[in-house]
Amino acid sequence: MSWHPQYRSSKFRHVFGKPASKENCYDSVPITHSVQDNHFCAVNPHFIAVVTECTGGGAFLVIPVHQTGKLDPHYPKVCGHRGNVLDVKWNPFNDFEIASCSEDATIKLWDIPKQLLTKNLTAFRKELVGHARKVGLVEWHPTAANILFSSGYDYKVMVWNLDSKETVIMSPVKTINCHQDVILSMSFNTNGSLLATACKDRKIRVLDPRAGTVLQEANYKGHRASKVLFLGNLKKLLSTGTSRWNNRQMALWDQDDLSVPVTEVDLDGSSGVLFPFYDADTSMLYVVGKGDRNIHYYEISANKPHLNYLTEYHSYNPQKGIGVMPKRGLDVSSCEIFRFYKLITTKSLIEPVSMIVPRRSESYQEDIYPPTASAQPSLTAQEWLSGMNKEPILMSLRPGAEPLSPQPLPSERTLSMPTAPASPHLLNQTGRLLAEDGRGPFSPPEEKAPRWAAEHRLEEKKTWLTDGFDIFECPPPKTENELLQMFYRQQDEIRRLRELVTQREVQAKQLELEIRNLRMSSPRL
Repeated sequence: MSWHPQYRSSKFRHVFGKPASKENCYDSVPITHSVQDNHFCAVNPHFIAVVTECTGGGAFLVIPVHQTGKLDPHYPKVCGHRGNVLDVKWNPFNDFEIASCSEDATIKLWDIPKQLLTKNLTAFRKELVGHARKVGLVEWHPTAANILFSSGYDYKVMVWNLDSKETVIMSPVKTINCHQDVILSMSFNTNGSLLATACKDRKIRVLDPRAGTVLQEANYKGHRASKVLFLGNLKKLLSTGTSRWNNRQMALWDQDDLSVPVTEVDLDGSSGVLFPFYDADTSMLYVVGKGDRNIHYYEISANKPHLNYLTEYHSYNPQKGIGVMPKRGLDVSSCEIFRFYKLITTKSLIEPVSMIVPRRSESYQEDIYPPTASAQPSLTAQEWLSGMNKEPILMSLRPGAEPLSPQPLPSERTLSMPTAPASPHLLNQTGRLLAEDGRGPFSPPEEKAPRWAAEHRLEEKKTWLTDGFDIFECPPPKTENELLQMFYRQQDEIRRLRELVTQREVQAKQLELEIRNLRMSSPRL
């Protein structure tokens, strides 16, 4: 009996990696030589932060994303730690605030100016002092503002509330003491109600981050985890590590039962740590090995087999660390669904690598860009600490689109402006347009929405319509017949426009002739 492979229909089967050209890379960057198994790089739509070498303490560079090319050897650094910087993370709700942790057992928060740095930045905004030994990891809460987690070599995870007005915060709001060794990785689920950790004692734990209690613990001896990751809303965990035979391995777990992994996949016999990155919008998993030259990517499904291998991106340069651009910083016109920033220490280079879905059209592709997490918190720090959970506020990546989740109402001063009641025709037309746009029906009359809001949304919708046709909802041609039909329609439109121009020219000549005759008959004019 012949064997036939099972092919899956997937829109991401042909995703490919596209490295940036030389002039769009960041050259002459003094990347750290630390042996810590961290990313050493953090990216947001405005800046790239990369840990660097520095004498007499720790430092990192903050480079504007658009400032590519060769870096000035005297480029200013962010320096204030007394020991080497081990991890940096941008605030997901403030692109100009970054947290750093160091071997000096402190965490510092920095306000990055919008203009370029002209000298070394040494003045931090806040300093968190609570760990007894060096701090290896920091992680921001995914939905609550001003909540930061840190883990140190004192085997403790600390929860910090940054809403305090104090410059130096000496005590966290919660300390989790359940680990028996160094914490190697931390990951939150989508709404931040659960925290997963991978520890050097070979155990994976799922914790309640507010109570500090262990909800699930993996004692499986066949897999030594070094990194762990929540897979969005699939209620599953993915860990990377090594098997009993020291092969690099991935394991998929049910978050409610960590006794035995759902599946295990052996990769190779290399020794570099595997960094997993999951894109919940496309259900794609990217696996980047420290010291490797390639990036493997998979598609995650709820049904067996859960891990579906797609392909890999090959490169000639090994990466020491890696940074990831948030989805709101991608180039949707080129169908870019993920972007890495590879730290190449052998060349002192930061190389962007874009993961692209091949499409013929450059128009917005709705099917590969579902609503994604925005830069707005859904909870305050106090609300989260009191026990509330909320999903992230979503946004569309379509150019000019508004956030999809409810937004705060305008200020009282704006609402108090005198407005005339909107006509029923305007309300009906606006509700119909908003329903067609997928935003739901227009708000009922009892909410008393101000007239300016309805008119603004109506005008915004009208700018998307051309002769009653929605240009954003025009799908690209998929067959040759559709392409020919589009061509013929365009030719008809061009012919119609030419006839219209000709008519206007004839009318203009007739009008000019009438004016000339009128002047000849009436000399006084």
